Amino acid sequence: MPKSPCHICNQPLEYPEELAGQQVECPHCGTQTKLPVMSDILVRIPSAVDESIRQSTESPIASVAQKVLSNMGKVVVGKEETMALALTACLADGHVLFEDVPGVAKTMLARAMAISMGCPFKRIQCTPDLLPSDISGSSVFNPKTTDFEFRAGPLFTQVLLADEINRATPRAQSALLEAMAERKVTVDGKTHALEAPFFLIATQNPIDHEGTFPLPEAQLDRFLMRLQLGYPGTDLEIQMLQNNQLQHPIETLEAVTDSSEVLECQTAVRNIKVHPKVAGYIVDIVEASRGHDDIQLGASPRASLALFRCAQAYAGIHGYDFVTPDDVKYLAPFIMMHRLLLKPETRLRKRSSKDIMRDILNSISVPQIRTEDLNA
Repeated sequence: MPKSPCHICNQPLEYPEELAGQQVECPHCGTQTKLPVMSDILVRIPSAVDESIRQSTESPIASVAQKVLSNMGKVVVGKEETMALALTACLADGHVLFEDVPGVAKTMLARAMAISMGCPFKRIQCTPDLLPSDISGSSVFNPKTTDFEFRAGPLFTQVLLADEINRATPRAQSALLEAMAERKVTVDGKTHALEAPFFLIATQNPIDHEGTFPLPEAQLDRFLMRLQLGYPGTDLEIQMLQNNQLQHPIETLEAVTDSSEVLECQTAVRNIKVHPKVAGYIVDIVEASRGHDDIQLGASPRASLALFRCAQAYAGIHGYDFVTPDDVKYLAPFIMMHRLLLKPETRLRKRSSKDIMRDILNSISVPQIRTEDLNA
């Protein structure tokens, strides 16, 4: 029997051919939905499980991504999904905030990614006494030339780890904002361009808030994604112990690509096709956050662009040349939850941004398009 997704809950409906074109009640959500005519079947854009509609190809993005992820997997065990999301953010030319407890390999993931991509890596250990000049650099007087010379700080690299970013004061945190948004740094009135690609990975501990300075909404909005690693399973933790028995795998890790290939992938990502209906689906999700009763401040247009670009990158690293609503729906929580400012009464009711995102995604119908237009 043919199948068609419900317009509201997107669950598959299996029905006999004689009901094609009629109104039926969805057994999942109880709403009335019209079944497509057999001669004019409509499908989701496209169904990820239908290999005849969406098949991966040998794309340069997927080739580079697979090499990087496989290499990172030698160091970080069992976190393939999180590593793929971090790489998605990198290829989308954005930045990542890891919010998790200490000791779950946040720093190892950052180092492994930098080494795998053949990019220079530097680390900033954020503390309350950190100054902006400790991050961006400063002008130092040279007595030989009787002139001031600029000495670059750790910000001048390609992959930067800002460890425990919320322990730095707002003044020190502000040294990262221009670099994150514009890929340049201004010191003593002179602007210095950062070498591309520039990828910032920041971490913070969600449990210990003593002596910390919470990131303001404007700074959170500059992070493309907020991710978590979580604890490994029992088998994976045993494997991790065995991998570290003689030496840490990071010590022998080698590059599998270089920064020029990463830049080529970032450029290729922008050529991934996004159907106008998929773009409209992205905007509908973001706009729904602005009018939700439990949200005080919804996602900005930067969130729309972030979701658009990440969906392109996510499709690209899996070898696809066009984006589906499934890509958008999967990525939306990682991109939007940290951008939502909930009302005080919402928090009192123990409602989280995760709950709100679930409401939003379930309330918006998934777009549909004719099969022959999927690659148009």
